[in-house]
Amino acid sequence: MSAPVFSPAARLRGLKPDWISDPKVWRTEVLAGLVVALALVPEAISFSIIAGVDPEIGLFAAFTMAVTISIVGGRRAMISAATGAVALVIAPLNREHGLGYLVAAVILAGVFQVVLGALGVAGLMRFVPRSVMTGFVNALAILIFMAQVPELTDVPWPVYPLVVAGLMLMVLFPRITRVVPAPLVSIVILTVVTVAAGIAVPTVGDKGELPHALPVPGLPDVPFTLDTLTTVAPYALAMALVGLMESLMTAKLVDDITDTHSDKTRESIGQGVANIVTGFFGGMGGCAMIGQTIINVKVSGARTRLSTFLAGSFLMVLCIVFGPVVSDIPMAALVAVMVMVSFATFDWHSVAPRTLRRMPAGEILVMVVTVAVVVATSNLAIGVVVGSVTAMVIFARRVAHLADVTSVTDPDGGQVVYSVTGELFFASSNDLVTRFDYAGDPDRVVIDLSATHIWDASSVAALDAIETKYAQRGKRVEIVGLNEHSTLMRERLGGTLAGYH
Repeated sequence: MSAPVFSPAARLRGLKPDWISDPKVWRTEVLAGLVVALALVPEAISFSIIAGVDPEIGLFAAFTMAVTISIVGGRRAMISAATGAVALVIAPLNREHGLGYLVAAVILAGVFQVVLGALGVAGLMRFVPRSVMTGFVNALAILIFMAQVPELTDVPWPVYPLVVAGLMLMVLFPRITRVVPAPLVSIVILTVVTVAAGIAVPTVGDKGELPHALPVPGLPDVPFTLDTLTTVAPYALAMALVGLMESLMTAKLVDDITDTHSDKTRESIGQGVANIVTGFFGGMGGCAMIGQTIINVKVSGARTRLSTFLAGSFLMVLCIVFGPVVSDIPMAALVAVMVMVSFATFDWHSVAPRTLRRMPAGEILVMVVTVAVVVATSNLAIGVVVGSVTAMVIFARRVAHLADVTSVTDPDGGQVVYSVTGELFFASSNDLVTRFDYAGDPDRVVIDLSATHIWDASSVAALDAIETKYAQRGKRVEIVGLNEHSTLMRERLGGTLAGYH
């Protein structure tokens, strides 16, 4: 049977993504991109203020990050832009040395991220436990809500009914139709109402002036010397690590929401490329934005790179072409959207009484620690690290008690056989040395390790110490039952770790 022959046009169609010819997907992606773009405006301005730069610096970063990552990123539909975590890291550098050094740090951070991505840093995500991920998501929801509190404090009273009206629209409108995203409908209606009725409430324009032209590429205004490199490198490395941590966690979250897999290595390298591009366009850098990603993926239903690309593109169009209209959007409308995002993000099942009754205490502790650290520091990356370390400590304590030793003495009293079960590593092997009767055992001792595994040098050192204690009393030890990996480790390290244990 001969192979089918495809025309060049058919081959070209086979290379196109499925959504190219699907009008329904196009509509979803376009409207999702528009909603995200509207939500990005006040966020980018707020993060610019945190970093101590002009609002257009944050808006330029949101534009270049989103457009670039839509092409080079490894997680479809994820939104990357200027973020609060990155702003907090680089704010001291801008305050002490100026914008030129900040931009240089963004470019260097991008280079670090490309290198770390190529070295496989994404593989570390395997060591983030589910309880940490749950705490991360819940802490994110809390932070999103807390970020809206200032917009509800010391404001004119009409803000409150507007926020309530926005929430009601987003709850009720999907029951009528899901063709148009409810957040977009809410923003449009509240804007029309406030402008038409002349209601004086805080607006997007009150946050800062929007840019009037596209960013222009250029080099950072710094001396290209070793002194400059040593100044910006620590900030760049911190930004790279924080950005990768948040981006990879967000990618994992989107994987779970969409039940799809993403290329974490490509995403790591893509984040670096996006920051390099952003730096050369004078932006403040950034990483994945979890709140806006939830709007895009969970609220609006976007699933492709098109929504991410359009979010960045629409952002500049809205600022440059429709700046006066965007400036009139009441902050109450965007607050309502983010409150709804906060509610949708929180994993309510994780705190249900039925779940808490069944969940091991250690898992609950890890989740609570992660949430507490994130909320206390306003830094998701620190919370994830502390939560993961807490989980590892709890795991180590748990498995340290799994190693057990039982002994059987021959009837004639000439030999004793010790059977060791469980895993031998630094925590469990510390107690192993104390489990033998060196003075009372007969002259021949057999230690059966067929039901255990040697994981590290501490365990080898413990076995050496046991042999030494018996030898000091003129007794011979035979260790049997080692598996292949354990045998190789003992042959390589045995007898070389005197004083190590």
